[in-house]
Amino acid sequence: MAKHKTPLLDQLESGPWPSFVSDIKDEAETRHKNPNGVDYQIPVDVCDDLLGILELSYVEGETHWKHGGIVGVFGYGGGVIGRYCDQPQAFPGVAHFHTVRVNQPSGMYYTSDYLRSIMDVWDRRGSGLTNMHGSTGDLVLLGTQTAQLEEIFFELTHNLNTDLGGSGGNLRTPSCCLGESRCEFACYDTQEMCHTLTNDYQDELHRPAFPYKFKFKFDGCPNGCVAAIARSDFSVIGTWRDKIRVDQKAVAAYVGGELAPNAGAYAGRDWGKFDIVAEIVNRCPSGCFQFEGGKVVINDKECVRCMHCINVMPRALRIGNDRGASILLGAKAPILDGPQMSSLLVPFISAEAPYDEVKEVIENIWDWWMEEGKNRERVGETMKRMGFQKLLEVTKRKPDPRNVWEPRHNPYIFWKEEDVTGGWTRDIDAYRKKHQR
Repeated sequence: MAKHKTPLLDQLESGPWPSFVSDIKDEAETRHKNPNGVDYQIPVDVCDDLLGILELSYVEGETHWKHGGIVGVFGYGGGVIGRYCDQPQAFPGVAHFHTVRVNQPSGMYYTSDYLRSIMDVWDRRGSGLTNMHGSTGDLVLLGTQTAQLEEIFFELTHNLNTDLGGSGGNLRTPSCCLGESRCEFACYDTQEMCHTLTNDYQDELHRPAFPYKFKFKFDGCPNGCVAAIARSDFSVIGTWRDKIRVDQKAVAAYVGGELAPNAGAYAGRDWGKFDIVAEIVNRCPSGCFQFEGGKVVINDKECVRCMHCINVMPRALRIGNDRGASILLGAKAPILDGPQMSSLLVPFISAEAPYDEVKEVIENIWDWWMEEGKNRERVGETMKRMGFQKLLEVTKRKPDPRNVWEPRHNPYIFWKEEDVTGGWTRDIDAYRKKHQR
């Protein structure tokens, strides 16, 4: 029998979709029956009290969770999110209800044995509730008490060879797509880069020293399966510099109906007879794709790597062979200054181990941001406040037309004093003398 009456939460179970309320109730019932004889180290009614305090929040229209300050494990400033309720007498099971972030493997590949081992730890020392996965990427363990944190950390690190993720003003847990392990479109080894940088930047992950959070995400191609361009401060997105490879025989097979477009995906859509002009030529954002005389013609200099044509005809069109990655900076959610997409910083960079070029860009950005960033200011906000030109200077990058987000609204150009009094004016004077009559 439920410990607390939850009429408002019960309504969330009435719709057509699976409900988190049902999941919490199932876990609460399991913990009371304890069919597997688990030696629970936190109150058995933790899930009941979680439902009760959530119902109270719905009734009163305000949260009953309060900020608990810094809580963690010895030597680590990140990885654990402190959470306390303001009604501990009424809901003792969630008097403290800390969240533990567990660093996921690159590409989120798990074995069944590993997941069972994680849950064995969490059933005993936590609420049994998880989030697979958090928006940053971590395997999130929802709800435990302070006395269990060191015990959980010991079991994760010593028995499961697993580390905590990031939280607070630090590097958050790096995240990547499946990359070359599964995807033919991957332009670099996302898993290897993600794993390498996770290990190389352990200090930045676990000991917060940044103005605010900083996220890496690694997409193997412009399809963006981890949405790096919109969800990370530092996006590494695979690309290529040469031409899209075209198999004209396969093109004819798509046009003739021998091959299914989109590799047979979108089963709910009836493509009918495949119309390459309507489906690809007219949808090309840069107008670089043409179909002439039964053959595909691509103006690769105008291609913006949107991947649409390759996705529709993967047997006929393939990514180029000169592969690497683009680096973009500054995406964030609407915390202070509204949502922001990444801006292109490095159009093309080699993406091969040991990734020294990538690390140089990262560390130059960190040095600048830690010096100039305000408290709780994402690097994208610092970049916007101080200007993209400053970002190019601190990262030692030469300006490139591809860095321009949009044309100038202000027609006036403001020169730096050293440009006016230095080299540029000398060049102009020399040009005039050479060409004067």
